[in-house]
Amino acid sequence: MSSIISMKSLLESGVHFGHRTNKWNPLMRPYIFTERNGIHILDLQQTVKLLTTAYNLVRDTAAKGGVVMFVGTKRQAQETIAEEATRCGMPYVTERWLGGMITNWTTMFNRIQEMEKLERMRETGEIHRLTKKEGLLIEREIKRLQSRLSGVRNMKRIPDLLFVVDVMREHTAVHEANLKEIPVIAMVDTNCDPRKVDYVIPSNDDAIRAIKLLVGKMADAVIEGKAMYKEEDREESTAVYTPADRVASGAQPRFEEEVELEDEELLGASTLAKLTPQVEEGGEEEVAQVVETVESVKDVSKEKTAKEVLDQAEDKVEEIVEDLKEKVEDVVEDIKDKVEDVVEDIQEKVKDLINKTEDQD
Repeated sequence: MSSIISMKSLLESGVHFGHRTNKWNPLMRPYIFTERNGIHILDLQQTVKLLTTAYNLVRDTAAKGGVVMFVGTKRQAQETIAEEATRCGMPYVTERWLGGMITNWTTMFNRIQEMEKLERMRETGEIHRLTKKEGLLIEREIKRLQSRLSGVRNMKRIPDLLFVVDVMREHTAVHEANLKEIPVIAMVDTNCDPRKVDYVIPSNDDAIRAIKLLVGKMADAVIEGKAMYKEEDREESTAVYTPADRVASGAQPRFEEEVELEDEELLGASTLAKLTPQVEEGGEEEVAQVVETVESVKDVSKEKTAKEVLDQAEDKVEEIVEDLKEKVEDVVEDIKDKVEDVVEDIQEKVKDLINKTEDQD
């Protein structure tokens, strides 16, 4: 199995640096190479091997149309997670893991729909019809939901795979994934517990360069898997199968060939009698009456549509007039305030002049 990353790039990014020896987790002993200056050094040979395994898993999951969620809420990982997940078109969480994002996905999906509904209200201008206080409350709610759910707004179901940076910080996400039996890939440092992670990648989870390197590799795996998925769809869509090929392959035809039947074979005598054009006496008068009724209905519908347009125009005019009234009132109030300020200044100056003249006398 060929490696997808070189040892040199891992060394340059500082992936091999662990935590201090007094903060280590003994369960990470198999992944530690040595100790130097009170700091554990990770075994990069195992990192390369396990990273390649995780890369292949992510690629195969994306090739099957699966969803890979990127999770990293620590400050060093937020920007990188958002950039790489957006680049590969996968959901991500960078602000705060909301409890139940996997185990209670129905509620989370309802909150996403609520966020989209409020955004549509703001875009269409419907929010301006509300009072000022209600508009401000809705704006705050939109900002709050966007900060927490913007990364998962396009996700329609729970993910098939979870990639986590810093297992200790994201213990809630890992626990929910374990409850739902979703495989977890994680960057695990020397102070973490690897037992709850299905695919461990021994790595420094504090260095920005190390996080950027490994998260970028996972994003590359997703892009590669998506390309494979698109190629398979393209091959299936371009493949042309004749009925003989389907029979040879043992596949049953999707639709049976239909035999065209005449109306006499499908319909009864009474139905055929109704369908056959029969011109009786007075038939022309009935046709004329039908035409008149249709034209009258058309005229009524035109009048209704014209009324609807007039009503909409009146509503818009009323809204414009109300907006103008509010603006005029605001301008008048501003002018009043300015006039009062000027009058107060003049009164103060007059008082000063009077006091000066009294002092001179």
